[in-house]
Amino acid sequence: MNRFKLLSLLVATFLVGFVLGSAGASQGNRQEDDYRYFRILTDVFRMVKENYVENVSTKDMIYGALNGMMKSLDPFSTFLTPEQYGEFKQETEGEFGGVGIEIGMDKGRPIVISPIEGTPAHRAGIRSGDMIIEIDGEDTSNMSLFDVVKRIRGKPGTKVNLTILRKGQEKPIKVELERARIRIESVKWTRIEDVGYIKLSQFTEGVSRDIEKAVRSLTSQGVKGIVLDLRNDPGGLLTEAVNVSELFLKEGKLIVYTKTKQGEVNRYFARKKPTVNEDVPLVVLINRGSASASEIVAGALQDNKRAILVGEKTFGKASVQNIIPLEDGSAIKLTVAYYYTPLGRLIHKKGIQPDVEVAMDEKQEEKLQEAIRQKRLQGQTGLILEPELDPQLKKAVDIIRSGKRGYANSSG
Repeated sequence: MNRFKLLSLLVATFLVGFVLGSAGASQGNRQEDDYRYFRILTDVFRMVKENYVENVSTKDMIYGALNGMMKSLDPFSTFLTPEQYGEFKQETEGEFGGVGIEIGMDKGRPIVISPIEGTPAHRAGIRSGDMIIEIDGEDTSNMSLFDVVKRIRGKPGTKVNLTILRKGQEKPIKVELERARIRIESVKWTRIEDVGYIKLSQFTEGVSRDIEKAVRSLTSQGVKGIVLDLRNDPGGLLTEAVNVSELFLKEGKLIVYTKTKQGEVNRYFARKKPTVNEDVPLVVLINRGSASASEIVAGALQDNKRAILVGEKTFGKASVQNIIPLEDGSAIKLTVAYYYTPLGRLIHKKGIQPDVEVAMDEKQEEKLQEAIRQKRLQGQTGLILEPELDPQLKKAVDIIRSGKRGYANSSG
C-alpha cells in the first residue's frame, strides 16, 4: 500500500469514526448525509493529489479546506495557521503596527466595524460600514480575515493603500494610510463643565479598573451626571463588558446571558455594589460602530433602566467566539453561542436602538473631525471635545443637565 493510499485510508477511517461516534445524537438519514459528504471530501482530496498539474502538500490542502469550512459559517469564525495564531496572541498585548481599524467580514469582503480613535484610519475619515475591496491594488474577494489584517499591518512609517466602497457613494474611494505604532489607550475622561465624560475605545484587559478610576475621579468633583461614550467601540472581552456594567448596576441585576446550540445558558450578574450611585444620571452614546462588548453594556444599562441611550443604532454583533488551539500549533476561532440582553433580546444583525435617536450625517462628521484635526495641529493633546459640532454629545449633556434618569426602549 503506497503512502497516499495509507493516508486516504487513515482520513476515511477518521471520518467514519467521527460519523459513528456521533450516531447516538443523530438520526439515520443525517448520518448517511454526513458520510456522503465526507466521502466527497476524500474523493476530491484523492483526485487532486493524483491529477493536479503540480505537487501539492497535504498540509496546504487540509489548511485550505479548514479555512473554507470556517469561512462558510459566519464572518467571525476562522481558521488560524500556526503563524496567524501567533500573531493573534501578540495582538492581545494591545500594541502593534497598523492603521487602527477593527475589521469583520461581510459577504466575503472585509468590512470596517470601527476605526480606533486617534489612529491613522480615524484621522483619514475611515468609517464603520466601509467595505475594503482592494489592498495595495489587490482584490480582497478571496482573502481570509487574517490575510486582510496581515496585509494592512506592517512596519510603522510604511504606507498602505486601501480602496473602499462606502454606502451612498457611487465610486470607490482610494485612501493612502501611513502605518503607525498602534497602542490602544482604551479609557480617557474629562469634564464638560458640570458633566463628566468618559470615552471607552475598546474592551481590552483591565479597562473596567480604568473606568472605575474615571468614575471615582469625576463623582468626587461633584459632576451632575456622566456621559459614557461607546461610539466606534468595536468591543473586546466579555468579562470586561460585565465588569464595566456592574459599576453602574445594583448588585444582583442581570447583565447578559449566553446560550449555546445545546441550550446551555450562562448568566452574568452584577456581583457587587455599584461604584456610581443610582441617583447619578447616566447617558450612553452609541452609533453604528458600537459592537459586541459595547452592545452588552448598552443593552444591560438600557434594559435595567439605568441609562438613556443616545445616538444611532448599533452594529449588531451578538455572537461569542472561543479560540480552540489545535495540536500542530494552529487554532480555530469558533462562534459557540449568542448573547442576549437582560430582557431576552437577541440583537444579532439587528443592533440596539437608542432611546433618543440623534443622527449625524456625512457633512457633520467631516466638520467635527476637521475641527479636531485643526486643534491637534495647533498642539492640543488628550481629549478634544466639540459639543457644539457634535449633536449626539450635545444632546447627552443636555439630558444630564435636565436631571432625567434612565429609561428603556424595548425595541431591539
